[in-house]
Amino acid sequence: MQTTKKLQGLSRRDMLKLSGQYGLSSTLLGAATLGGAFTVADVAQAAESNYERRFSKPARHTLRFGASGFNKDNLLIERAGALQFALDLEERTDGEIRVEFIGSNQICGQLTCVDMAQLGIIDIYAASTQNSAGGAAYLNVLDYAYMFPGRASQYHFFYSPESQRLLRDPLEKRHGLKFLFTHCELRGIQLGQTFAEKPTVTKLEELFGTRNRVTGTQLGRIAMRLLNLNPVPVAWSETLDGLRLGLIDGAETWASAVAYAGMSPVVSQSVDLKFFCGTEHTSMASQSFDKLSGELQDAVMESAYFTQIHVQAANEAALVKTVGFSDPVLPGTLFDTNNVRPAFLDAEQIRMAEEMSSPEFNPGPWNEWRDRLNGWAGGIDTYQEIYDIARQVPADMKPENVEPRRWWQS
Repeated sequence: MQTTKKLQGLSRRDMLKLSGQYGLSSTLLGAATLGGAFTVADVAQAAESNYERRFSKPARHTLRFGASGFNKDNLLIERAGALQFALDLEERTDGEIRVEFIGSNQICGQLTCVDMAQLGIIDIYAASTQNSAGGAAYLNVLDYAYMFPGRASQYHFFYSPESQRLLRDPLEKRHGLKFLFTHCELRGIQLGQTFAEKPTVTKLEELFGTRNRVTGTQLGRIAMRLLNLNPVPVAWSETLDGLRLGLIDGAETWASAVAYAGMSPVVSQSVDLKFFCGTEHTSMASQSFDKLSGELQDAVMESAYFTQIHVQAANEAALVKTVGFSDPVLPGTLFDTNNVRPAFLDAEQIRMAEEMSSPEFNPGPWNEWRDRLNGWAGGIDTYQEIYDIARQVPADMKPENVEPRRWWQS
C-alpha cells in the first residue's frame, strides 16, 4: 500500500513534466522499477536512467502497447504484469525491441484494444478476455460456468502445453492474436449500495432476481441467466453511478478489478461466486510477432513466461495485502478503507450454483456456443478437455504453488 500511496502522491503536473522531458514510456517504466517510498526526484532519476538505456542505440522494432485503463498506480493493485513485461522485453533484447506503453485509456479501452490490435494500430494490448471477446469471440472458450474450480486450476491450465491446442492456436488462427500471459481470478457479483445495509450474503438465493451489469462475454451471460442474475449491458462509464444510485444491484467482475478501477467506494459486498473466469490478459498481434526475427520471437515468449510467473505470485499477495479480499479483511487495505465486505459462500452453495449453471449438470443452454467453439477449435470438445486439465491439481491448492511451465514447449 505504501508504494501505491507514494505513486498516487505524484501530481499530474509532476507526471506531465517528467513525461515531457523523458517520454511517457520511460517515465512509467522507470517508476515501475522503484520499490518502497520514493520522491519525485527518485522518479525523475529512474526515468532519466531508463531513457538513457532505452535510447542508447536505435531499436530494430518499436511496439505500441495499448494497455486499456492500466497505469503505474493501478498496476500495483491488480498485478496484471503489463509494465513488467515491457521492462523485461526491452532488457532481454538489449534495446532491439522498444515498447511504447500507452495506458490510462489513451489509445484504447477494455472493449476496443482487441480491435486495434487486429487492425494493426497497436502491436500488443492488455484487457480482460471477457471484454475482448466482443472482438475475438474464441475467447469465450474460457467462460464456461464452473469449468475452473479455483485460481490454481486457472494458472495450471495457462501453463499447460495443452493450452496451445485448446486456447492459443485457435485464437491465433481465427483472430490473429498471440495470447501471451494473464492474471487469474474468478468472477463474482460485486454488490452496490442496495446491499449496503443488508447482512453479508451467505446464500445463493439472496442474489436471485438482482440486476447485474455484464461484460462482453456471451458465455458469461448464459451463466448469469441460469443463476437468475439478470445480466444487464451497462457501459463501464455508467457502472459506478449505477451501483451508487441503486440503478443496478451489482456487477459481475472480480475483487481486484473492483479495487483497481476505483469501484470500492460504491461496492458494499464482494460475493465470491467464482462462476467463471476473470482473466486480465495480454496478447500480441500475430502480424507484429511474425515480423520479428526468430531470436526476438523467443525473447517475447521468455518475457511472457517471466511475466506470468511474476503475476502469479504478485497478484496473490496483492489480493490479500492491497485489495483486502480475505476473511478477516486486513487493516489498511482498499476493502477495509471503503467498507467492502467479502462474502465467501460455503462449498454447498457453490455446488448449488454449479448444478444450476454448468454444462456438466445443465448442458442444454450451452450447446449452441459449445458446438461453435468446438468447430473453431477443429472439432475437439473444448469444455470437457479444459475441465479435465483444470482438475489435474487439487481444488484447494494454493495458486502460488502451481508449477510454472513454458506452455509453448511440449
